[in-house]
Amino acid sequence: MSLFDRFNLGAGFKKYFQIEAASDERVREDVYRVRHEVYCEELKFEPERPDRRETDLYDLHSVHCLLRTASPPHLPVGCTRLVLAAPEALDAPLPFETTCAHTLDRSIIDPAKMDRRRIAEVSRLAVRSAYRRRRGEKHVAVAINEDDYNSTDEQPRFPYIPIGLYLGAVALAVRNDVDTLFVLTEPRLASHFSKLGVELTQIGGPVDHRGIRVPSMMNVQSIIKGLRFMVKPIWRAVEEQINATASQR
Repeated sequence: MSLFDRFNLGAGFKKYFQIEAASDERVREDVYRVRHEVYCEELKFEPERPDRRETDLYDLHSVHCLLRTASPPHLPVGCTRLVLAAPEALDAPLPFETTCAHTLDRSIIDPAKMDRRRIAEVSRLAVRSAYRRRRGEKHVAVAINEDDYNSTDEQPRFPYIPIGLYLGAVALAVRNDVDTLFVLTEPRLASHFSKLGVELTQIGGPVDHRGIRVPSMMNVQSIIKGLRFMVKPIWRAVEEQINATASQR
């Protein structure tokens, strides 16, 4: 990693990766195949499908993004989705509302009482195994580790992949007029996000869902405004690429 890349993380991101909104069926097919590879074939979270596409009913009212390598042949690296409220059934629960029905602390926030058109859930983050082979990452779909923030010239460690995917979800939220994001994550994720300037608020007790997970929320505009100085160039790069590809519909 060059000195320039170390201090301009946006340039570093664009050197190695590109991110796109899944605005057509071709890109969505790549998303579903990455999800199948990770969630079904490797981690066994879901049953394998004959067509090697991992999909569910939430995809009918979701928007997706796909991370690829920047260099040809632009191989898929990872993906995530933003589950929006179903237009024809705004009161229908988002995935985390079902999973955490008995652990949500509704004195902090009650998603059922919010403007459902302004909330969404980040879910189905998945990174292909070739891009997460470090210790502790074998049995998780995406990971951020403490050492990721301790880069050297010989060993670049900044977590471009998970951060790029989360910021891709934020960019999709902005495009879809979403104010509040919910996410079901490992308990330690809040401390990692704080290093980036992102405040993650836990809104309920832990649940056993593919490991111990906690429900949390983030304010979209607060994420953007609070990003640390060195992270902002990645956000600008991600937002630019998401907007450029989403506009191709």
